[in-house]
Amino acid sequence: MPAAPKIQSIDLSLDALFQEFYSVPDFQREYVWQPENVRKLLDDIIDEFGIENGSVPPSEDEYFIGSIVVYRHTVTGKYELIDGQQRLTTCYLVFCALRDRLRAVNAQSTALNKKIYDVHSHGITGEDEPQFRLDLQYEDSDHVLEKIAAGDTPVNEIVGTTESVKHLVNAYQTIDEYLRETFHDDPASLKGFYAAFSYRVKLIRIETPNLSHALKIFETINDRGVGLNAMDLLKNLLFMRVNTNQYDDLKKLWKKLIESLERASEKPLRFLRYYILANYKVDLPRGELREDQIYDWFQSNIEQTGIDRQPMLFLNELVETARCYEQFTKSCNAQGQPVQALANIAALSNRARQHFVLLLAGRKLPAEAFDALSRHLENLYFCYIITREPTKNFERVFGKWSPQVRSIRDLSGLEQFVSEQLVPELAARVSTFDFALGALSLDRVQKYRIRYVLAKMVDYIERAAGRTPPRMADLFYSTKIHIEHIFPRSLPLWHYADFPDGYAVVNRLGNLTLLEGTINTSVSDNPFALKLVEYPKSQYLLTSSIALVPQVGKNTQFNRAVTMLEAFDTWDAKSIASRQEMLRKLARQIWLPYFTDAD
Repeated sequence: MPAAPKIQSIDLSLDALFQEFYSVPDFQREYVWQPENVRKLLDDIIDEFGIENGSVPPSEDEYFIGSIVVYRHTVTGKYELIDGQQRLTTCYLVFCALRDRLRAVNAQSTALNKKIYDVHSHGITGEDEPQFRLDLQYEDSDHVLEKIAAGDTPVNEIVGTTESVKHLVNAYQTIDEYLRETFHDDPASLKGFYAAFSYRVKLIRIETPNLSHALKIFETINDRGVGLNAMDLLKNLLFMRVNTNQYDDLKKLWKKLIESLERASEKPLRFLRYYILANYKVDLPRGELREDQIYDWFQSNIEQTGIDRQPMLFLNELVETARCYEQFTKSCNAQGQPVQALANIAALSNRARQHFVLLLAGRKLPAEAFDALSRHLENLYFCYIITREPTKNFERVFGKWSPQVRSIRDLSGLEQFVSEQLVPELAARVSTFDFALGALSLDRVQKYRIRYVLAKMVDYIERAAGRTPPRMADLFYSTKIHIEHIFPRSLPLWHYADFPDGYAVVNRLGNLTLLEGTINTSVSDNPFALKLVEYPKSQYLLTSSIALVPQVGKNTQFNRAVTMLEAFDTWDAKSIASRQEMLRKLARQIWLPYFTDAD
């Protein structure tokens, strides 16, 4: 009796995966991923490794992105791709975009080039043939992947002749834009991401003896539930625990859960991790809970969660938590009321969700206490971001704090939590915070974060002076409010010769302010003497005081507030340094009110 054909599976890094050559057969459907699918994959990888600021993730960290099903073609010797072409094609486009970004900054990589194009030995003749690592055989591809992989034609000049071509071009452009936004064409950061992407992102390659077996495996994976993730397994676990007459209710509740997560644009496994960290005691090495540990954790904590005794009660609580989670994504509390501090965090970091762990833990707090918790979290989050704390540490800290937050019942309990946990956490970062603010510039952080800093300063001064501040949403996002460079940034380079830092001085925080668009247009690249006439017309004290610090009465709230500001007669390197120091002190009062400037 002949032996049954063997099916082999192996988990491989993308580096190992792209040592081979792959082909997508002509009977496969075209590439369909949208920009949001591509960004989600990149967001997941960035979030997992915490490498947004170019930091190197721990060497043991790995990230699993699924499986592919292949069989080796007997003639070409290539792997024919039967399942997983969307993610594999996207990964290939990432390598192409990385190559092009590195070329642009004169930092090419021979190893990277070989993941895109190399010599392949023909399956029958054994002759060496130059080949691209991935080949799309379906007609709608119109050879566009070859053009992108060759790197000879600017991608923005490729005309979309089919929907597949449009999707492929859009995917490449999305990746290229993402790399620019995240790594600012810094060669070291780009190479750090390339290393993490190549060696720590993994796929399972399931290899079958022939096409027939590959199609059967594809059917099994997609139709019979093999390879389920923790969310699917949890659902099955609940079905096993409830009575058959509760099946319909369970299905309806589960549908509500999924719909909440979809509206929140949240991936279910991250939600489950945050749900566990927010609601239960988690004893794991380093205080972390990986996605591949979620289901095992539920199985090991049946009693703690109540899944075994009251599965429907557990599910109702899970659904309610997802509803709250959805509200948090809208910068609201659990009751749907707007919370400005949450909107501020979103403006500071539009991908920020780690703080949801503590928001979930405190979701039942009275509105006043929840608002206060959110404000404290905003201060901490800004401190973490500005001092470049690795984002993976956020979850570990927040998970450690969640039991205490769950026990808070009122403002008094919150103040105790702040005193015991937040203040010591921030105290350890005061000097680093001061250094970061003293050196803050558009060369160091993204423009939207500089805008957040200036917006918060405008808001703080206006409130301190007893005035009604502009809407924070306008300060953050309105195109009618500009970041003004006090010393212009568009002058010939010789204008910067008198500055010790040369042209870089124009991007320092001390040289920046928020200014209404109408005034910004009139001041343009004018000398400082002419700008002094226009700045007092601004409604923002932070800006108008550059020319003159106003006074109202004697020893008034207004006067006490504007003592934090400074006016200037001339604008030079000394002026910029002086204003930068002024803004650093102001930042201390806004984000670190627990400490005096002498601490």
